[in-house]
Amino acid sequence: MSSVSPGKAAELITTADAHTAHTYHPLPVVVASAEGAWMTDVEGRRYLDMLAGYSALNFGHGHPRLIAAAKAQLERLTLTSRAFHHDRFAAFCTELAELCGMESVLPMNTGAEAVETAVKTARKWGYKVKGVPDGQAKIIVAANNFHGRTTTIISFSTDQEARADYGPYTPGFEIVPYGDLAALEAALDKHGDHTVAVLLEPIQGEAGVLVPPPGYLPGVRELTRSRQVLFIADEIQSGLGRTGKTFACEHEGVVPDIYVLGKALGGGVVPVSAIVSSNEILGIYRPGEHGSTFGGNPLACAVALEVIAMLRSGEFQQRATELGDHLHRELGLLVGTGAVEELRGRGLWAGVDIAPAHGTGREISERLMAKGVLVKDTHGSTIRIAPPLVISKEDLDWALTQLREVLAE
Repeated sequence: MSSVSPGKAAELITTADAHTAHTYHPLPVVVASAEGAWMTDVEGRRYLDMLAGYSALNFGHGHPRLIAAAKAQLERLTLTSRAFHHDRFAAFCTELAELCGMESVLPMNTGAEAVETAVKTARKWGYKVKGVPDGQAKIIVAANNFHGRTTTIISFSTDQEARADYGPYTPGFEIVPYGDLAALEAALDKHGDHTVAVLLEPIQGEAGVLVPPPGYLPGVRELTRSRQVLFIADEIQSGLGRTGKTFACEHEGVVPDIYVLGKALGGGVVPVSAIVSSNEILGIYRPGEHGSTFGGNPLACAVALEVIAMLRSGEFQQRATELGDHLHRELGLLVGTGAVEELRGRGLWAGVDIAPAHGTGREISERLMAKGVLVKDTHGSTIRIAPPLVISKEDLDWALTQLREVLAE
């Protein structure tokens, strides 16, 4: 047990509230250390992490292989900027491209940067390759999307909490209902040859782990291919093992033109993101047209290379499949009790809609926190469950028991 005096967490939260912009409403827990799927707060209380940093911690906290890779690189070289080559860059780009079945990589840092890079790439490709008149490119996106919080990205968001008071907004986007192929086809017809891309999450994470209807992603792929339009798959949350496949698109046999990656690519150690595509598409760039000082830095490459090696084994995809099947079976039993109105998800990832009589998503999250389980709410009534892929079945069952008890109270 920690020797830190009781009340330390409240003191730190009060101090933080006094000196930070209130852009988040975190649960009142102050984490001091973590290992695997467990976190310990400043007062020595332990919590089972059932959120995994919104899938940034797919491999758990402090995975020995990732920490070793980071430490080894820290002792040699951390940053050169892209003004010079470094000895981890070639391997990172080559191996990430191979993992994706692609040819070329454009590395960045955060997920939002990667999405911005995909938008810029689609527009530039549209002008240079497709012949779209300058300034007329259109990108079609889905309602309830979450691709980040930059000015351009929130310009095509339907979440007013994220969007309000930040105008004027970036033009060039058309929003259609998620999962609706007819609406997508109508938008493609409306904009004709000016459409350069369709940007989608294969599973919408922030919206509450929304899985599209069967056949939707193949339909998107066919519509985009037939109209010379790029299909951009934002796999920042859904990719790299979370759903039981390396990429969520694989569940329907779909290969996009561009993968957008982030979160778990950095192993929960450093921010690493990238877009991965063909030589033809990324070959549109010339020196000076896009970049990032830290994008593809030696430390990021070293950690990401270890992530790629771990994914190649298939171990984590298998764990997500097997434990995910168990998770959804157990959660499915709660639907019949009336405590849960709807359950969605794939692999070790679930969105659980709580019946209003049992509390809001925030209230359920707070009650679970009191029992030593950390989840996070979204959109009022929904809690998201996405533990590290290294979680044991025993710990997963313990968390589910706590949820059942909270809902029965």
